[in-house]
Amino acid sequence: MAKLSGFPEYSPRERIVEQAVLDHLRATFELHGFASVETRAVEPLEVLLRKGEIDKEVYGVRRLAGDGDADLALHFDLTVPFARYVTENAGTLDFPFRRYQIQKVWRGERPQQGRFREFTQADIDIVGRDTLPFHADVEVAQVMAEALGGLMGLVGGAGATLQISNRKVLEGFYLGLGLAEPAAVMQVVDKLDKVSADKVRSMLADIGVGEEQASAVLALAEIVTTDTSFVQRVEALGVEHELLAEGLGELAEVVGSLATPAGVTVTADLRIARGLDYYTGTVFETRLAGYESLGSICSGGRYEKLASDNRSTYPGVGISLGVSRFLAALLADGLSATRSVPSAVLVAVTDEQHRSEAAEAARALRARGIASEIAPSAAKFGKQIRHAERRGIPFVWFPGDPHTVKDIRSGEQVEADPSAWTPPAGDLRPQVLATPSSSTPSEEKQ
Repeated sequence: MAKLSGFPEYSPRERIVEQAVLDHLRATFELHGFASVETRAVEPLEVLLRKGEIDKEVYGVRRLAGDGDADLALHFDLTVPFARYVTENAGTLDFPFRRYQIQKVWRGERPQQGRFREFTQADIDIVGRDTLPFHADVEVAQVMAEALGGLMGLVGGAGATLQISNRKVLEGFYLGLGLAEPAAVMQVVDKLDKVSADKVRSMLADIGVGEEQASAVLALAEIVTTDTSFVQRVEALGVEHELLAEGLGELAEVVGSLATPAGVTVTADLRIARGLDYYTGTVFETRLAGYESLGSICSGGRYEKLASDNRSTYPGVGISLGVSRFLAALLADGLSATRSVPSAVLVAVTDEQHRSEAAEAARALRARGIASEIAPSAAKFGKQIRHAERRGIPFVWFPGDPHTVKDIRSGEQVEADPSAWTPPAGDLRPQVLATPSSSTPSEEKQ
């Protein structure tokens, strides 16, 4: 059977890398007090299509006859299902509700490098009831910056740039220019990473933007700073509007408040608009150094009215990391693990009549958290050692009186007690073999 394009499958070593990334994300999110939730894989189609222009990306679900009337589809992100989750469970949630969610999502788009039809996302959100203080925007940005910094250390990445903008800045600027449909202008500006400025200028003309107005729109989009100096640069363009001033103040607060970890650069980037229409203020995108062709690996923003019911509105701010996209090119360029199995020890079997002795030694090691497996056959010890080498297992245990353990990398063999011996910390679990940050990114298509 031909391989299905766009549905990644990982080897054991690659899966170990993915698990290390997910473990780091979970640990970071939980350090900041975010609680884990999981939502169902399917939603009514009308719920998924309520916000944004994504009708061509949804996978419908064929069901057995008689299983309800609503058309169902696989969720294409985790934000829209989370909005539904909040409204359905508002009576039992404590607001502001801080949630993280790591799940698979599905999109029916054309597979290409870093883009899949099935992939894993890691989201964090803070949601309030009726109101949500602006400091939540700063906190969400800080948490993801720390998560990204840790990932750069884990995988040896050259760095990530967290790009922050504010839709109020763009909308207020466009209104100040006299443009009546700022959302349409934002959708065009959001394409600047994919097409040239001349092409964007042409597209702006197609929606009725005048030549001088287009020049001002593009001048705003050119403003990128690593500090709050963007405020003066925007003001120098001579456009005034109340919403613009409000957005500049919010963006300055986020950019000026973040403590950025090693490996992460934070910029105010006024090209960033985000295409989905439920964002209302702060917006985020993230580029991975050396892999800019992947586009944004981590994005999100502020939304005021995504979730609501008959009693309340639930404003929130969130950001989502595309785990599969982040891993795609790095794995193609050699990101791997020190071994393909969790086992730190292979317990040798002298002969089949004494397999129980090997099992007893393995139980004693496992009781103290040392992953151990027993040799599959009582072959000659040389063959059992080669079996461990092929699997990347660093130690072979020989039951007996006394027990001995051999580091098959150095050849050193010593007496050891299975109830007391412990391998070095670096050997206890498989370690991620980071790719050198100076490596040349692969052009292989996923």
